[in-house]
Amino acid sequence: MTDNQQAEAWNGWEGELWASNPQRYDGMLDDFNAPLFAAAGIGPDDRVLDVGCGPGSTTRLAAERAARAVGVDISAPMVARARADATDIANIEFVLADAQVHPFPEAGFDVAISRGGVMFFADLVAAFANIHRALRPGGRLAFISPTAPDPDGDYARATAALAEFTTRPSPAASGMMSLAAPERIREVLGAAGFRDIAVAKVQATENLGADAADAADFICSLAPVQFNLRDVDRSTVDRLRDEVAAGFRPHETPQGVQVRGTVWLTSAIR
Repeated sequence: MTDNQQAEAWNGWEGELWASNPQRYDGMLDDFNAPLFAAAGIGPDDRVLDVGCGPGSTTRLAAERAARAVGVDISAPMVARARADATDIANIEFVLADAQVHPFPEAGFDVAISRGGVMFFADLVAAFANIHRALRPGGRLAFISPTAPDPDGDYARATAALAEFTTRPSPAASGMMSLAAPERIREVLGAAGFRDIAVAKVQATENLGADAADAADFICSLAPVQFNLRDVDRSTVDRLRDEVAAGFRPHETPQGVQVRGTVWLTSAIR
């Protein structure tokens, strides 16, 4: 592994946090699966590479559609969780590796996907060039990445109380916004050798908890929030949690706390 900063972060407490709560993070992201998989166009004979697979839910979904699915992640805790949750799936494999430099078989995959796992590379062009090499000619790439924060969005308004305290990314979140601009996405993928690059804004529903209090607990448990609040006194943290719960109360539904989220959906061809 060459990206020591990310390897250290994702193999520490932040990786453990994700690995121990995959259903909570999936609740935030699962509604984006449909557009991601539609863009990927996975067929029954395809070999799929899931980059930054985390605890493996998207790799399992790919395995349902494909001949074979391989998930790769830099985080040992998350790869261990992914393997444990897929012991009964024959056509799936999880690899602990840095996808920026891992020697994937050349032209070994028909499709590469990522649900928010490609923003953290130390060298984005080198990483996508390695993914490009792993795809067969004509192979497809599809991934989602964050848009720039919307100060008027549901999430920002509901969590406004945290804004003055959450001013820095946690170690694992460093690089989160590296692909937040469509022109940067096109620049990186073009330099890595991809063609027919398409970037579209996609909106979906994020489910953050059973009710407002549960959603506030979850948001305050997120690694970037924990990192920024680590030196804040307990009474202030409790007050912030209460204010976030109040912010989420208008978003309570019978299905849980639901807010609108937006990502960039990118597709490209080798």
